[in-house]
Amino acid sequence: MSVTSPPSAARTAVVAAALDLFAQQGFESTTVDQIARASGISRSTFFRQFGGKDDVVFADHDAVLQTLRDYLDTHHADPWEAVCEASLIAYRHFAADPELARRRYAVVRGVPALREREIVMVFQYERLFDEYLRRALPGIDPLDAVSFAALVTAVHNHVLRQLLRGTKRVPVSVLRRALDKALARFGVGDAAVPASEELVVAVFPRRMPPAEIARRLRDELT
Repeated sequence: MSVTSPPSAARTAVVAAALDLFAQQGFESTTVDQIARASGISRSTFFRQFGGKDDVVFADHDAVLQTLRDYLDTHHADPWEAVCEASLIAYRHFAADPELARRRYAVVRGVPALREREIVMVFQYERLFDEYLRRALPGIDPLDAVSFAALVTAVHNHVLRQLLRGTKRVPVSVLRRALDKALARFGVGDAAVPASEELVVAVFPRRMPPAEIARRLRDELT
């Protein structure tokens, strides 16, 4: 089935209506017809826009994943920082409406099938970051790529859970600081090696991946 994305406001309204019904009468007991009536759209429109009852829960995740794919498909001077920025883009989206995100989280936690799909969704983020690093840094050790992708994903999810399980806003600066620590663990990040206009003096941490060393030297020399 081909699924098309509705405008953001319309999608949010349908998602909110569905989450209300799931909270009131349970996920399994709620029908697509009920969601369609509550959100003021036809049954056929719902299926055309979302595909199914499970899909409406994860509609935002699908949209964010596509946004991140588009972002990482463009050129970035620092691939490691680009992965961190992709994480920040995703976090800003969910933090913009924390109450809606918390309602979704509560529904997912109560339905085993939705929890399993959430696990798959998290892996999609990690795989996206891993594949991007391998494209952006030819010759990178696959272990470095998958390790950094897993670390950024884990850091992102840790901070996001603070937002979802609490009652207060968790500013994006919390995630930014955590990602800076992740960059430091790998010895990467733009601040790691100061630039010099006259002389290139290359000093790299032993833990820095060889592919990143090669990238920095290539950028300085060219």
